[in-house]
Amino acid sequence: MPTPGRALVDLVGRTPLVAIRKIGRDRLAPGVAVSAKAEWANPGGSVKDRPALAMVRAGERSGRLRPGKTILDATSGNTGIALAWIGAALGYPVRLCVPRNASPERLAILRAHGADLVLTDARHGTDGAQRECRRLVAEDPDRYFYADQYGNEANWRAHYETTAEEIVADTAGRVTHFVAGLGTSGTFVGTARRLKELVPGVRCVSFQPDSPIHGLEGLKHMATAMVPAIYDPSVADEDRECATDRAYEMVLRLAREEGIFAGVSSGAALAVALDVASGLESGLVVTVFPDGGSKYLSERFWSESR
Repeated sequence: MPTPGRALVDLVGRTPLVAIRKIGRDRLAPGVAVSAKAEWANPGGSVKDRPALAMVRAGERSGRLRPGKTILDATSGNTGIALAWIGAALGYPVRLCVPRNASPERLAILRAHGADLVLTDARHGTDGAQRECRRLVAEDPDRYFYADQYGNEANWRAHYETTAEEIVADTAGRVTHFVAGLGTSGTFVGTARRLKELVPGVRCVSFQPDSPIHGLEGLKHMATAMVPAIYDPSVADEDRECATDRAYEMVLRLAREEGIFAGVSSGAALAVALDVASGLESGLVVTVFPDGGSKYLSERFWSESR
């Protein structure tokens, strides 16, 4: 008798689109709306489930990932969590290079899934973690399948094939603007490329932290970081910036005014999406909320009165 239910990996994607009904309403024209893809609804709790699964499946198809190989990558947390649970589900050991200052919650989740962690110098962020990955691969190339989320074409293709298609279906093609942050850049590049093919006239706006030293976990200040090989700046119609304090404020407002318990990069996404929306007379601005707030509970801003 077949086992009832679906494999966990088959539940990645098809996340709900959530309307932002209160925050910023006083700034927007009556014909303007803002909505966000609730990516914490993925099995691993973040948008990174999409590219992680795509990279693993592409590795299997190519033969680069097979039984006996260890999945290896550099991560600030969410891609690592995605690779860790997918590796556990599919039977692959996972080794991850993670900056030492990753949130305690993320490190605990990674260890819970059995990932072998290599903690790298916090001062060098994910750039340092990438360098350590490359050192490990050079030292023992036959041991690892290096997922390389920053340079793997399967990363952006996951969003080209799923996220964009879902947004068009969710909005019945009425999306006028798309907003997403830049980390590996896969979410923005893949989604925007496909939206431009499917929705004539759609405008795609990327954003990044406003300074090299910031608290927007998973996002990169491109001018001072190792630029991901998959990043294509020509895809964006516009690139904006967001300050960490503003993202924190929006995270608190999401929880207290909308009932949405989201992560820090989601707060940044909402801040930029509202900026874009406030300049419109009509339109539907769609953004991505990469993860939920549970991985950030050790951050002090939650207890601050605002």
